[in-house]
Amino acid sequence: MKLPIYQVDAFTSRLFGGNPAAVVLVQDWLPDGVMQNIGLENNLSETAFVIAREEVSSLRWFTPTVEIDLCGHATLAAGYVLLKYRFPALNEMKFDTRSGILGVRRDAERLVMDFPSLPPKPEVVPEITSALGISPRETLRSNALVAVFDTAAEILAVRPEFEQLKTLGSHMITVTAPGTDSDYVFRVFGPAAGIPEDPATGSAQCSLVPYWAARLGKTILNSRQLSSRSGEFVCGLQDGRISISGSVVEYLRGEIDVG
Repeated sequence: MKLPIYQVDAFTSRLFGGNPAAVVLVQDWLPDGVMQNIGLENNLSETAFVIAREEVSSLRWFTPTVEIDLCGHATLAAGYVLLKYRFPALNEMKFDTRSGILGVRRDAERLVMDFPSLPPKPEVVPEITSALGISPRETLRSNALVAVFDTAAEILAVRPEFEQLKTLGSHMITVTAPGTDSDYVFRVFGPAAGIPEDPATGSAQCSLVPYWAARLGKTILNSRQLSSRSGEFVCGLQDGRISISGSVVEYLRGEIDVG
């Protein structure tokens, strides 16, 4: 069986920046084990599997080790692929996912995602200091465990103990602080999902945007992910939803043969 595959760098305007995601188009779901093996074979933080439909497409995400409930950059990549190659006359795609209906629409040279707002709540996590190698000012939890610091320098100074991070009860651990040339900066670690450090993480915005919107008193925010590939985000908050705007660069298209 031959299947179309695309690889897209998301949340970047330059090749080899942002976060690479694979998008595999299927007619029906493959066995879970086959999709997991494709995710492992691709060895990217996420591989998106899409059943393309004009009204509402179906979308699932696999890391190299597990299926996950929510992924931003692979959703952006899937929206790009469908709007360019399958439904070029449309301006918006909707996806049915484990996290409900998500949207991707065109906005000039960018794509904008419609995602849920998941405000984090304070939670004491005593083990976080030894796991990150530095003590945060506060910790919170929603779809991710969030550790808040005072400066971008502290975010860059985080040296996580990945085995300890796996024990903290979350697939995603986000560290964040106020930015200097952006409203906030952050990094994301996901060793429990087979991703030591993620380079550009859209789903992290589901908790970061409501937190920083409340703290800064604004509903349009710019942020930067301080990874080696870097990620750039423009986000908005309205009516319990967040918009996540980003650019994409296509790297590869072809087909895979899964027998």
